[in-house]
Amino acid sequence: MIPASYVDPRDGRRYPLDVPRWCSDERMPLLVTPGAGISRDDIESRTRSLWRYRASLPVGIADPITIGEGCTPLVQRPWGDLRPLFKLEWFNPTGSFKDRGSSVMLSFLRQIGVDAVLEDSSGNGGSSVAGFGAAGGLRVKILAPASTSPAKIAQVRAYGAEVQLVEGPREESEAEAIRQSDRTFYASHNWQPFFLEGTKTLAYEIWEDLGFKAPDNVVMPVGAGSSLLGCAFGFRELLKAGQIAKLPRLFAAQPLNCSPIDASFQAGMDTPVARAVHKTIAEGTAIKRPMRLGEIIAAIRESEGGTVALSEEEIVCALGRLARQGLFAEPTCASAAAALDKLSSAGSIKAGETTVVIVTGTGLKAASTVADLVQQDESRS
Repeated sequence: MIPASYVDPRDGRRYPLDVPRWCSDERMPLLVTPGAGISRDDIESRTRSLWRYRASLPVGIADPITIGEGCTPLVQRPWGDLRPLFKLEWFNPTGSFKDRGSSVMLSFLRQIGVDAVLEDSSGNGGSSVAGFGAAGGLRVKILAPASTSPAKIAQVRAYGAEVQLVEGPREESEAEAIRQSDRTFYASHNWQPFFLEGTKTLAYEIWEDLGFKAPDNVVMPVGAGSSLLGCAFGFRELLKAGQIAKLPRLFAAQPLNCSPIDASFQAGMDTPVARAVHKTIAEGTAIKRPMRLGEIIAAIRESEGGTVALSEEEIVCALGRLARQGLFAEPTCASAAAALDKLSSAGSIKAGETTVVIVTGTGLKAASTVADLVQQDESRS
């Protein structure tokens, strides 16, 4: 068997995993070579975290950084004619699905000798890297837009991470992090490929949640694409291993105010398509130029899924509907719930199908904002 390696999906060039790396020599994003998948017999059933699926990872990790990430609830709630299953990823230790990627990425980096990391984030990614860095004894610096929610910055600082607020749009935080990457390893949740190996466990967990079956549909909010690509990789491995009969359809929900993936997919392209960008309440998906756009579009097409762009009003309405069913989500992930109505109306998903909605983060990180939005929506009703 050929050892796993980093691979540039554009030209197939490979790089060894034992050398710390976050990009190709040409400063392009990398992936890890695809895994063979696992069966239910490979699951470590006594382990109550995502590390129960450690056999699916490309390398053995002897001493993982773990604080109970994964094993999140899957609960059914009515939504019009549908009965979707909501995967409550806010039950992860720092409050979002990003903990899956952070746990695996930082565990791997620490194993190969990295003891200090740099990350840029508008919120959940930074909180997650800071939290798992603290748990693993790593020094962490987070660069975030000056406009980031104060509650999210407070969480990062509470973990003991150094914080640098950067003026300007979200992209400027990334640019500044890259400029500083010659001094500290850049463990970006958007760039470093092992982050996707962590989010891959979401697919394995849904498969186990459903009695070792794949759902018909998975709907999720998408910005840079780590949850969608993680699901695509995980379900692809399960198909390769003969554990599922077909891939679930993957649907990407985006705010219309910042929807580059929807723009390209609807135009039949896998390269950027011009669409106006405006401020959105779904700040976690406000990525103007997702660097893995081609891979995201390819994964959606391979699964025979699709994309949905939601107005701010539709997202706010869905946020309130979730809250009234006991699901207190942050605005970003309400777009996935809002997408259910459009997908159902279009006939893309049907009442008799098994549909999983990924609720990526907790509303507690933006509690006052959520309360205000819901109250405003109720006053308009």
